[in-house]
Amino acid sequence: MTVKLSLTVIIAVRNEIANIESCLNSLYPAERIIVVDSKSVDGTIECAEELGAEVVQYENRPGQMKKRQWAMDTLPLNTDWVMLLDADEQIPEELWNEIRAAISAPRPATGYLIEKGFWFLGRQFRFGGFSHSAVLLFQRGKARFEELDFDSSSKLDMEVHERLIVDGDVRRMRNPLIHNDRKGLTAYLDRHNHYASWEAAVRNRFLTTGQWGTSAIRPKLFGNVQERRRFLKQIVCRVPGEPALWFLYHYFLRCGFLEGRRGLIASMIRAQYISNVRAKLFELSRTG
Repeated sequence: MTVKLSLTVIIAVRNEIANIESCLNSLYPAERIIVVDSKSVDGTIECAEELGAEVVQYENRPGQMKKRQWAMDTLPLNTDWVMLLDADEQIPEELWNEIRAAISAPRPATGYLIEKGFWFLGRQFRFGGFSHSAVLLFQRGKARFEELDFDSSSKLDMEVHERLIVDGDVRRMRNPLIHNDRKGLTAYLDRHNHYASWEAAVRNRFLTTGQWGTSAIRPKLFGNVQERRRFLKQIVCRVPGEPALWFLYHYFLRCGFLEGRRGLIASMIRAQYISNVRAKLFELSRTG
C-alpha cells in the first residue's frame, strides 16, 4: 500500500473531460485532491467524483479572488503541502520520487519550481523553449498569487500567467511534469485569445503606471526564474517587432525547427499570440 503524502493537489477546471481522467490518475500519492470547478457541463464533475476527487464549485464575482487563490484561502486545507495543477497536466513517477524526497527532507524549501514539459499536437517537445517553470509546490500558507488585475474588467475566473510569491526560499525540481492538452487546437487558440486580452490589460497598466499590479513578482536580472522572466518582460514589451523576435527565439535560437512541422506551427502561434497582445494593447491606448 502506498503511503500518502501530506499534500493537497488543487486543480482548477471548467469543461475538462478530455483531460481530467489522465490528470487524476497520476495523482495517487497525494493525500487529498480537490477539483475547483466552474459549472462544467461536459461530464468533468462526474468523472472527477468517480475517481475519488473532492469537487467544489467556484462562482466568479466582481472583485473576488480568482479560482486558485480563492481555494487556497477558503477551503480547509489540513496537509503540510499544497500543489497547484491544471487539468491538462500529469505528474510522472520520476517527479513523484523527487517530490517525496524534497518534502521529507530535514530542511525542505518553502516552494519548488517545476518545469511544465510542453506537449503539442500529440508529441512531447524536446526543442523550441516552450516549456517553462513555475512554483507549483509549496508549504501550506507560505505562498500567494500576484494581484495583477484584481480590479480590472477581466472575465477570466482563474489565474492566467500570475506567479506565486513565496514567503521563503525557492528551489527547482529536476524532473518536469507532463503538460499535454488533449482538447485540440481550436480550444488552444480560443483560450490564448482570452489570455491575450488579459495580458494586454496587464501590460497597459505597466506601461502607463510603471506597476505590474498591486502585488507582483519583483523584476530582477539575477534573481530566480520568475524574477528574471519579469525583468525581461518589462524590456521586451517595449521592443518594436516583438512578435518576430519571439518567432526567431523559439524556431531558430531554441531550435524549434528540429520538431518539424509541429515546431513551425507552435512558433507561429507564439508570434501570433504576441501580435494579438500588441494589437489589443494599441486598442486600449486609444480608448483608455
